[in-house]
Amino acid sequence: MLKKEKPVIVEELVKLMEEHSVVGVLNMHKLPSRALQAMRENLRGTAVIKMAKKTLLKKALEKSTKANIKDLESKLQDSPALLLSNENPFKLFKILKENRTPAAAKPGDIAPKDIVIQKGPTPLPPGPSISTLQKIKLKASVQGGKIAVMADKTVAKEGEAISQDVVDVLSLLKMEPMEVGFNLTHVWEDGTVYGKDVLDVSTEDYVNQITDCVQKAVNLSVNTEYPTTLTMPLMIQKAFSEARALCVEANITEKGFIDDVLAKAVSEARALKEKTNV
Repeated sequence: MLKKEKPVIVEELVKLMEEHSVVGVLNMHKLPSRALQAMRENLRGTAVIKMAKKTLLKKALEKSTKANIKDLESKLQDSPALLLSNENPFKLFKILKENRTPAAAKPGDIAPKDIVIQKGPTPLPPGPSISTLQKIKLKASVQGGKIAVMADKTVAKEGEAISQDVVDVLSLLKMEPMEVGFNLTHVWEDGTVYGKDVLDVSTEDYVNQITDCVQKAVNLSVNTEYPTTLTMPLMIQKAFSEARALCVEANITEKGFIDDVLAKAVSEARALKEKTNV
């Protein structure tokens, strides 16, 4: 890259940031070029991906007038790139997550989650493969002419580097524990930076939490007799039920509850008759 090209790239990045309401940081570490092109095509019309040297990305963030966007500077790790969009950041993260594809592990890769080899039969015939499995302390034996794993085993924990021996076993078992796709680590929107742990929200869990909050709020309003537009009908219904229960219990012959009072009297008369055998 020529020295005179650097300011041009920085200005282009700044312009793009000003044109979009959401600015994200991607970690492109070990992302295959084929996967990059496929993801760019999938995001066409939704987001723009801009790759540049880390120093140029930092300069662009420093020159941007967006509030607190400089907080993204410390988030530029490994092989960073910027993702620019006008889409809701949570929906954007979900789109990227759903477009990730399984991939085989390589020595030194960091496990995205616990990698567990499950107990059960394998397609491997008896032979040298069993010693490969035993290198990572898998309990294995021959059953029905095939090698079988005798107990579940976590061969790599989330965040740990995957060893060559583990890679050899995963390859034998045709397991693909890695994921290929854009790794969106942080997103800036309207002055706030969201981390991956915040963005990765289950839609179902989110809806359940909102439902639970509404139910608790309704119960609080009704039980503390604090009327709202939503809870007023419930409070009136509760008051009516309590008034009816009081009238029936005290034998008050109120017009609206006379049938209930009479029904109670009949029921008590029948019970008395059964006890006295009259």
